[in-house]
Amino acid sequence: MIEIDLLPQNEIKEGFKARFVHTENFTLGYWDVEEGAILPMHAHFHEQVTQVLEGKFEMTIGEETKIYENGQIAVIPPNVVHGGKALTKCKIFDIFCPVREDYQI
Repeated sequence: MIEIDLLPQNEIKEGFKARFVHTENFTLGYWDVEEGAILPMHAHFHEQVTQVLEGKFEMTIGEETKIYENGQIAVIPPNVVHGGKALTKCKIFDIFCPVREDYQI
């Protein structure tokens, strides 16, 4: 059993603090995001699924921009440019496949 709140939390980008669980095939990311924090547009070879658990997060995936709230999920295919901004303080849950080796701190 893994207790998420007991995992070490690291600031990955300004305003984005995360706890990670890595398995053989994927990475789970539990994010606390400050209001106004910006995730610059970027792409990676990982498939990503993002769920906003609390707050409002404006995300651009490819050419489409939407505001995500609790109960909504974004699916980001590999190598698609994406980024966003926290419109409020947020809690976000990400799944990456394959493992995000750059997040193995």
